[in-house]
Amino acid sequence: MMPGVAYGAEASKVLSLLDLSRPGLEKVAAAHAAGNDSLAAVELLDYFRHRTDVNSIGVDPDNVKLSKTDRKWADDGLRHVFFVHNGYQPSYFYGDDINWQYWPVKDNELRWQLHRTKWWVPMGKVYRVTGDEKYAKEWAYQYRDWIVKNPLTQFDGIKDSNLEDADNVYFAWRPLEVCDRLEHQIEQFELFLPSEHFTPDFLLTFLDNYHRHATFANTHYSAKGNHLLFEAQRVIFAGAFFPEFREAAAWRKAGVDILNREIVKQVLPDGVQFELDPGYHKASINIFGKALQMMDANGYRGEFPQSYLDAVRKMVEFTYNISSPDYLQPLFSDNHLTTKNVMQRSYKEWLKLFPDDSALRYFATDGAEGTLPEYTSRAFTDGGFYVMRNGWTPDATVLVLKAGPKGEWHNQFDNGTFSLWHNGRDFFPDSGSYIYGGDSTVIAQRNWFRQTAVHNTLTLDNRNLENRVSKHIKWETTPQGDVAVVETPGYEGLTHRRAVFYVDKKFFVIADEATGTAKGDVAIHYQLLPCDPEVDYKNKSIVTNFPDGNNIILKVFGADKLTKEEGWMSQEYRKKEERPAFALSTEKKNDKPVRFITVIIPTDTLDAKPGKIKAHYTGPTSLVVEIDGKKYPLSF
Repeated sequence: MMPGVAYGAEASKVLSLLDLSRPGLEKVAAAHAAGNDSLAAVELLDYFRHRTDVNSIGVDPDNVKLSKTDRKWADDGLRHVFFVHNGYQPSYFYGDDINWQYWPVKDNELRWQLHRTKWWVPMGKVYRVTGDEKYAKEWAYQYRDWIVKNPLTQFDGIKDSNLEDADNVYFAWRPLEVCDRLEHQIEQFELFLPSEHFTPDFLLTFLDNYHRHATFANTHYSAKGNHLLFEAQRVIFAGAFFPEFREAAAWRKAGVDILNREIVKQVLPDGVQFELDPGYHKASINIFGKALQMMDANGYRGEFPQSYLDAVRKMVEFTYNISSPDYLQPLFSDNHLTTKNVMQRSYKEWLKLFPDDSALRYFATDGAEGTLPEYTSRAFTDGGFYVMRNGWTPDATVLVLKAGPKGEWHNQFDNGTFSLWHNGRDFFPDSGSYIYGGDSTVIAQRNWFRQTAVHNTLTLDNRNLENRVSKHIKWETTPQGDVAVVETPGYEGLTHRRAVFYVDKKFFVIADEATGTAKGDVAIHYQLLPCDPEVDYKNKSIVTNFPDGNNIILKVFGADKLTKEEGWMSQEYRKKEERPAFALSTEKKNDKPVRFITVIIPTDTLDAKPGKIKAHYTGPTSLVVEIDGKKYPLSF
């Protein structure tokens, strides 16, 4: 038998939080006025069970779709084996008497995300599908247990990233986790509301705790970034779903004001979210979009201006532009691998906001409806993303160059890097991020993947960039090809200018120049997908050799040596895979520029011949490439 939880909310206190003059609450108000708060709680529960004028955009309790994962999380949750984070499987046992402070691995995310209680909604889904009251009983028990063991004490915020000695309140009541609970407890409320274990007394406990959450969230917003967006959106949810609270209108207004303000700050004019992370960019679209949908569902849409919608539309356009034909995105910054199905679900949700967007409809329906964009290549110069493609079909080639502003915390030291997708294969996948933050061991693991040297760009003495701001120099796209030129003064005394050409929409040429007074080892780095390439160290060429013929030829001119390096990529949290990585370098001994030319040829045959590739500079901003005897003069 599990220990009981002694927690009860004072009825009169909870009722005082509500506007009992609202239509439908007459019986509650009458009982409360007569001093019978027990009856008032009974009438309040009956009111919520029959309320029809408030809508949610989350789970539909009358049409629950139950997955195997839902069932597993729910059943594991019954025995206190909690799913907390994708990177930690199998899940950990938190004790018969739940230890909400258990921290098996000193990864901050593992402890923060415990308090998002991700298994409670699946428990609600299983309850609604099966009618088995044990799920509702256990949820009510755990809900009260969490309240008792995670009290809201003094909270002044914390800046130290190493939280090993931090009080529990900094994990349980970090504003991001508080607001996550605000959203998902709406779903729990709807799913468990019919249960015999959702008693009038429990309702008072729930409303008291929920109000505490919303009040705290509305007075402890993060200073900036995606956390602030998440928090504002979820405070809007609280105010829209529980308009019975006296502060509900104020919560909605605060959230709307923040999102209207932050969409101007956090979304650059070209539609790129300022984290410069495709994953958080997508999450930000969902935040802005869900806020709109929740307000729409409850009659508050007019509180967002047209400019807000216009910015969200630009964000959506950026998403499908940087995506490969299989709907996947480069893993720049802290982005993680997703799936086509997940992306399509997002497109379908966004289509509700922009039903007139023919391109969005195409991606939402996998081509069954709508039309592809008329263009192929496109630049987002404010965010520093340059997309070069020869089409949108599965056999297309897509290069995405990343070189923009400094970005925020999730951005990496990677100015000038790129990914290259050809005919279903990403040949230069980004290194990823592996893990977020925690003790010194965890931080060291994260920092390895953030290094400049493990990206497809240029370094001085293999050091991280000192300045992560790139300047847009040129963008030009024609049916015959594309060219992008960017410049990064990455080190004191050294500026890297990178020009990328998509020649005849067939192959790529990268011209790198390092100028300035700095001296040292200047290298360009290339990270390939896991494979066993043929490497010619003398002639500075690398050729992949996949048996299906879908390969790339890479050859570099201007480097004194080619060196194999340590290479890893991480597409999922705490998962990594070894892959080939190389540096091509020259010693910079004086003020003279160091220049490299890289030729990358995607090929669908096995007869790759790097020996027939030649290239040289003809001037500071001009060069000529020769392939199989044909010359291609290029300038930038």
